[in-house]
Amino acid sequence: MCRHEPPCPSAEASDREAARLLASHPEQGWSLLCNGVLFFEDTGELLPDGRIIAPHRPSAAARGGRKAAALA
Repeated sequence: MCRHEPPCPSAEASDREAARLLASHPEQGWSLLCNGVLFFEDTGELLPDGRIIAPHRPSAAARGGRKAAALA
């Protein structure tokens, strides 16, 4: 599918989010990557074969935020 040099990572690759952007619709919260992955602003993904990757944004506590640590 990809014609870039070097080629974009495949939809099955662990670094699939590094593929080039083909279309962006921030008002709707999604982008289409060169490898066919739909990437959502909540970091969830829909792969070309229909599989869903759950959002994987780190929590505030994992990022080391003081506010999150104070609330814990």
